[in-house]
Amino acid sequence: MNNASYDEIFKRLVKSSYRRDIQEEIKKIKQAGNEYTDAYIRYASGAGDPNRVVFKVRDCPPDCGDDKRKNCEASCLFGAIVRDMEGNVVIHQNNCAGCGECVEACREYSLIDKKEFVPLIELLKDRTVPVFVIIAPAFTGQLGPRVTPGKMRAAFKKLGFYGMVEVALFADILSLKEALEFDRHVTGNEDFLLTSCCCPIWVSMVKRFYKDLIPHISPSVSPMVACGRGIKHLHPGSKVVFVGPCIAKKAEAKEPDVKDAVDAVLTFREVEQIFEVVGINPAELEEDDSEHSSRAGRIYARTGGVSRAVSDTLNRLRPGREIKIRAKQADGAQACKIMLKEALSGKPDANFLEGMGCPGGCVGGPRVIIDPKDGRDLADKYGQEALSLTPVDNKFVMELLKSLGIEDIHDFLDSAKAKMFIRSF
Repeated sequence: MNNASYDEIFKRLVKSSYRRDIQEEIKKIKQAGNEYTDAYIRYASGAGDPNRVVFKVRDCPPDCGDDKRKNCEASCLFGAIVRDMEGNVVIHQNNCAGCGECVEACREYSLIDKKEFVPLIELLKDRTVPVFVIIAPAFTGQLGPRVTPGKMRAAFKKLGFYGMVEVALFADILSLKEALEFDRHVTGNEDFLLTSCCCPIWVSMVKRFYKDLIPHISPSVSPMVACGRGIKHLHPGSKVVFVGPCIAKKAEAKEPDVKDAVDAVLTFREVEQIFEVVGINPAELEEDDSEHSSRAGRIYARTGGVSRAVSDTLNRLRPGREIKIRAKQADGAQACKIMLKEALSGKPDANFLEGMGCPGGCVGGPRVIIDPKDGRDLADKYGQEALSLTPVDNKFVMELLKSLGIEDIHDFLDSAKAKMFIRSF
């Protein structure tokens, strides 16, 4: 059984759940399956350890890991994968960050990531609880050139979601917070700040291997977490589902200090499969417009976007500030390691460090559908179409902050209401 079969099982479970005959479908799948079928059904249906993302479902073939293949052991960024005496992969869960790099590297499909959509379907069908979908800034163009943000929103509502919120709106809020953090903490030429926005791989590297840099990392949650918490604050009792380009977000959503924010994570590829099996073609739907983010939040999708957003916001807040942001970006996991080592030496050649675990940023994530270059171009284009340049100019951000209990942006960092945007390292 291969990865296509795992995806096929997922699609069959989704379709049968909407028909309300999933148990009958599971029986059919098992009758035609093999020794791996039960495991595939378990993880495609969202079962298994609720705190884990990556699972091993079978032993490795004898020739697995030879020089002609991308090795899962070598791909692991955190040293969590080793091989036993028989050559089989063993995952040390204490080291596993759930980034999913091994899943991408495994060509034998012995390693898979859990899919989290099936348990939500009853809620979506019955509509007894409002379920919101929040979508990463890298979403533009993922389902084709004709699928506008308004059509995407309409498609999710047709699935049963109460509404769709672009995470870019809360990326705006984090741009504002990061700018204020920089203004407070970078007061001399030797000071520097590491952004904690966006990439869970970058943050995990700092927390696990470069702990001496923790005092320099901004205490901000990711836009995904900020968005989830914001929605739950405004709509008590609601559920939140994040849609994005990578497996690592599934792991981030389970971290103890932020697991209150998001109830499930889907990838762009999973969403494409879901729309396919339930017969929804987003390109054919009517527009359901409701875009409120500035350019700053929209360009978080690509490497350099966070730096540009925070720099533009700081210049807008403190136009006469003597020390400006001198940003440096790390593009890809290996580049992140190099930059963190340089920062650890105490002599970084920048005062604002942005790390993206995937080349190109989120538009280059392992579960994107379109070419990363096209994703970057579309993210920039969508940013240019925004009605405001920064969150300071965005009336929707100002209104949202007030609705969350933050009356003055200059008091943002010290407001008790801002704790939903803060995490501890």
